Amino acid sequence: MELNPIIIGIAGGTGSGKSTLADNIKNEFKHNISMLSHDYYYKSNDNLPFEERVKLNYDHPDAFETNLLIEHLKQLKNGKTIQRPSYSFVEHLREKETYEVVPKKVIIVDGILIFENKTLRDMMDIKIFVDTDADIRFIRRLLRDVEERGRTLDSVVTQYCTTVKPMHEQFVEPSKKYADIIVPEGGYNQVALNMIIEKIRSII
Repeated sequence: MELNPIIIGIAGGTGSGKSTLADNIKNEFKHNISMLSHDYYYKSNDNLPFEERVKLNYDHPDAFETNLLIEHLKQLKNGKTIQRPSYSFVEHLREKETYEVVPKKVIIVDGILIFENKTLRDMMDIKIFVDTDADIRFIRRLLRDVEERGRTLDSVVTQYCTTVKPMHEQFVEPSKKYADIIVPEGGYNQVALNMIIEKIRSII
């Protein structure tokens, strides 16, 4: 099957609105889009007890099995169906279940560090960086991690100060220079969303 899909990368800091933007694009094109998140490809670290896994730096490039994501993107571009991993943010473990992803005309990849890896970055036809104020990003992350991931307020604040913020400054923010498009406020920016949708329509 020769689809010659376009790959769109959506990067930005934690809580910036990447997933909202990706979901809004997917809603527009429905069945013509496959989606992959870098978050699916966190290393399992199942050799460590939970108490040790909690302490790991999950905002460093080494926390991800990026080579597997790259391999999966190559397979999708070649018209092959993949089985993507899944990850539990509650247990800090890769789950046993995998999920089928079939090749489509558009492939969206989102993640905080997807522009940091040159091989991955070079596979993308359109690179979008979602640029959102740090205070807003922190509040969104705080609410998400407490409500959806079972974290305590103290643990979220500690993680943000010790790894999230330093890694954002070291890796995420500098990767913005590779973006073709910088979108303030992510999926909440309707003007930018409409422009991106029209661009995709012109390609597919």
